[in-house]
Amino acid sequence: MNKTVTLKELSIGYQTKNHVTVVAEHLNASICSGELTCLLGRNGIGKSTLLRTLSAFQPALSGEILLRCSKNSEDSDYSALSSFSDKQLSRMIGVVLTEKPDVRNMTIEELVGMGRSPYTGFWGTLSENDRRIVDEAIQLVGIQSLKGRYVHTLSDGERQKVMIAKALAQQTPVIYLDEPTAFLDFPSKVEVMQLLHRLAREQQKTVFLSTHDVELSMQIADCIWLMEPEKLSVGTPRQLADEGALGRFIEHKGILFNAQTLTIRVTE
Repeated sequence: MNKTVTLKELSIGYQTKNHVTVVAEHLNASICSGELTCLLGRNGIGKSTLLRTLSAFQPALSGEILLRCSKNSEDSDYSALSSFSDKQLSRMIGVVLTEKPDVRNMTIEELVGMGRSPYTGFWGTLSENDRRIVDEAIQLVGIQSLKGRYVHTLSDGERQKVMIAKALAQQTPVIYLDEPTAFLDFPSKVEVMQLLHRLAREQQKTVFLSTHDVELSMQIADCIWLMEPEKLSVGTPRQLADEGALGRFIEHKGILFNAQTLTIRVTE
């Protein structure tokens, strides 16, 4: 798998005029195309800060985030995230946020069509090619039957699929998702995670998401980033279980983790 996003000695946090708050530092890792990578960690550990920094919504404190600009993997094909213009980033990175879109009187097709705005402008008219790309995105996610529905009439699971289709219509090599299963029932959580895994594999997308769904991540993710105090552990679920990282994260009073079977059990 080609490394699409690479972190080199990255420090993240917040800087005001008189103070710097470091949330995490010395982060070194890569996200690969064709893989589903899940970001895990306790509340307050810095997952959202890391995702915002990767998305260029806020600047890094220090270090580098490198993006691969071609399908090769030579060092010369990587550029610093900070060197991209907003327009260039809109064609490199798609972001699906946790917040529900507050829109009415907009059909699914129209919302997915907004994913074409990096190419048409926000109020741009879709060309025949744009409409073909929108149709393909809707088909990839399997929501053809919802095409004429209004967004506000959808269930949470349906709405999340529409937002994923919008990101696909944006045609970016990288897609970041913030808690994409947060409001879903369990069958819908599984369906969305399986969908993202399939899209990563079949479309060779770089799909990276933050989540609290630990058990699903262990079963479906190709790679896990586990944010721990003073450390970022990266590897397959099997590797992180064998290293003890998942056990440190999961096990608490009344919660047991079986590293052999990758299962969690709640005790009395």
